[in-house]
Order: sequence, then C-alpha cells, then structure tokens
Amino acid sequence: MPDVTPVPLSQLTTLRTGGVPARMVDAETTDDLVDALRDLWADGEPWLVVGGGSNLFAGDDPFDGTVVRVLTEGIERLPSPRAGFARLRVQAGHSWDALVDYAVTEGLAGIAAMSGIPGTAGAAPIQNIGAYGQEIAETLVEVELIDESTGEVSTVPAAELALGFRTSVLKQHYGSEPTRSAVILSITLELADVGSAEGPVRGEQLRTALGLAPAASVSLGWIRDHVLATRARKGMVLDDGDPDTWSAGSFFQNAIVSESIARTLPDACPRWPLWPAIEQVTVIPLEGWNGVVPPPVHAPSLVKVSAAWLIENSGVGKGFHLPRSRAAVSGKHALALTNRGRASAEEIAELARFIQWRVQSEFGLLLQPEPVLVGVEL
Repeated sequence: MPDVTPVPLSQLTTLRTGGVPARMVDAETTDDLVDALRDLWADGEPWLVVGGGSNLFAGDDPFDGTVVRVLTEGIERLPSPRAGFARLRVQAGHSWDALVDYAVTEGLAGIAAMSGIPGTAGAAPIQNIGAYGQEIAETLVEVELIDESTGEVSTVPAAELALGFRTSVLKQHYGSEPTRSAVILSITLELADVGSAEGPVRGEQLRTALGLAPAASVSLGWIRDHVLATRARKGMVLDDGDPDTWSAGSFFQNAIVSESIARTLPDACPRWPLWPAIEQVTVIPLEGWNGVVPPPVHAPSLVKVSAAWLIENSGVGKGFHLPRSRAAVSGKHALALTNRGRASAEEIAELARFIQWRVQSEFGLLLQPEPVLVGVEL
C-alpha cells in the first residue's frame, strides 16, 4: 500500500493540535487496513490509528511512527433473529453521525439520542460512547477486529468487550495500556424497527434533556433534530466557523463515585444512579431452614455525577482561560476545552491541569480526561 504525504495531526484532530508523523498511510478498504497493521506490527514501529480524530489529544512534537487513517465506509442491513429488529454492519471508518442519520431515516431506534457525536463507528465501542442516558452497549452485538498480538481477524461478541461507562477492554485510559490491543474493522448493531411513527421516549435523562413529559410521544426524526439542536447550543456539534466547537467534546469524564461519596457533594450537584437497586431474592432449602431469614446484603451502587457542574462550581466558568493562553473553556459548555486559534497542546494541557486542581481542591474528586492522550501529559 503506498504511503501518503504526512500532514500534521493538528489537521486531523478536532482539538487542532499535534505534530507531523514520520509516516502516514490511508486505508480505504478493510484489506488495506489489515495489511497496513500487520506490516507495522511485524516491524515493531510505533503506530497510531486515526478515525475522525475527535477523541484524540496529540502533543506538539512530531509523532515518531506511522499514522494509519481509517477511511473505510459502508452500511449493510442484515436480518435479526429477533422479530421487530434489524441489524446494521458498519465499516469502522464510517461517520458515526451519518450512521445515526441512516438509522433514523430507516426507522431504526436505539441510537438517535447519540446524534451529533463526532468520530467514526469503529471508535464508538472503544469508549462505549453515549449521550442523554443512551450508550452503544445497549445495541452493540459484535465487532470484527484484528489483534496486535496475533495479527488475526476475529468476530468478538459485545459481551467480551467489558463495556462500561466510557470504557472497554480496547480503551487506552490515561496512564495505562488497553487490556486488549486491537483495532476494530467493523461493528454490528441491533436496532428496533419502529418506523417513522411517534412513540414513547425511553429514559428519564433523555426526556429531561428534551423537555418531554413521561407520557410524551415523538418520532425518531424529532428526537434527532432536537438532540442536534441541544448539542449545537452547547457547542458540541463541529462547526469550522465557531471556535467554541474546536474541541474533543467532553474533555473530562463525569465522575463515577460511590453512594457514600455522592452524599458528601452539594445537593445541587446533578447525579444519576448507574444502575437501579435490585431486590435480592434468597432461596433457602426447606430441609435446611431454621426459621430465620438472613438479612439481605446491601451492595452499594455507583453514582455518576456531573463533571460540568463540578467545574463551574469550583470557580471555572464558561469562557474561562488562563492569562495569555489561546486555550479556553467553551463559552457554551464547561466540559469542553477549546482551541481558540493555534493553541499549543501544552496550553490546553495547562488549562486541563488547572481545572483538575480546582475541582479536587473544592470537592476532593480528581477528574479524568476522556480523550486519548498521545505525546502529552496532564
């Protein structure tokens, strides 16, 4: 596969930072992608796969390795073994929002609340993307991937990816390596075939965000249009003419804490239980029962708390920037760190570290970055 002339990562990432890689390859087919990765892994040279560049924070220095751009596209509709559902097999390089648009147009429910999320379909399961209470874990059936350790291509069920809140076995968290080093080639989703008619809206978080009553009935198209409008008001829809959108989306993850820690936070801090409490059922064989029922064991659930609220209430408001810095908090959403024009990666990192310090000083919580950091430290 021929190389292409390397371009700076600042041209390939939505945060607009990053130096020029030593080498660059464009993979427009799955075979191209597989061949490029096998060659790189055999040679043992540094490598970086880039899709939409929307979840990547790259440092200022040149990348001493090969960047592989995933440009594969395509959606294939498949039958589902479940009545009333359909499956979509999507190539890794396909735009995520274009996939959502296709699903909504086809009357397929399950991902409309994730309209407007930038990036590619192949990147979506890596951090289990989600918005307004909806996550890809709810609809993902399987992924086709290639493992670095073996170079083999395999189909892996979603259950084996350990999908959690913005994480999976494939996610490179800040300061650690992924549990499984692999590159996704395609994903398969299973979506409910509901058509274009109006219907109930699942999820309190989504209804609240869209201002809907519990009994409200709207179409998938209505949900998509209003989610896009909501995200646009927050600067979370990319716009070349608006520096408030020159970001990696939410730079910090919402904090996941125990119930006891959540109770120490101010009542005004928004929070959402990650899963409902489930009533335990104890089965006691009659021959072994002594007339006493053991008390249930309480398993504390985890709580997601709003990182945006923590940031703003630590004294860092929308539009905040450090003196003489070209990096700033978005004027529309406190979770987005933006490049106001030719900001260096270090300027953005300096702002991120300041926000971490302020939140930790006020609330005792250390916010974790959501993007993958390459050649930059917080």
